[in-house]
Amino acid sequence: MAVKQISVFIENKSGGLAAITDELAAANINLRALSIAETSDFGVLRLIVDDVFEAGNVLRENGHIYTITDVIAVAAEDKPGSVAKIVSILAEEGISLDYAYAFFAQSGNLACMIIKVEDRIKAKKILNKNKIRMLTEEEVSEL
Repeated sequence: MAVKQISVFIENKSGGLAAITDELAAANINLRALSIAETSDFGVLRLIVDDVFEAGNVLRENGHIYTITDVIAVAAEDKPGSVAKIVSILAEEGISLDYAYAFFAQSGNLACMIIKVEDRIKAKKILNKNKIRMLTEEEVSEL
């Protein structure tokens, strides 16, 4: 139950994000979540999209450097403390987050979070044991 995330390296300049999102929109690719982290020279744009294969084709055709990574998508009721519960459970079990970002899904009133951890198998076992809902790639693309 992994979700594919696309990480795109973009130059840290005005219009970089707009260009990539315009290219994906022109190909009818729907963004489900995104996060951008920057340094002084470049940024890393992390995307969850509804069609990873086609998004990769679009990025490659437009000369972008990208990677595809397996991440975990979790969902909880959209209320105060939902995210805190998830990250606390992982922390108590010694799972460190490499990074995380959240998004809201109106469908089902869900607070969703994308998490990247070193040991995905162990993290999934812990999440299952604690009855934390993990989303499939199909579920994320339908949100």
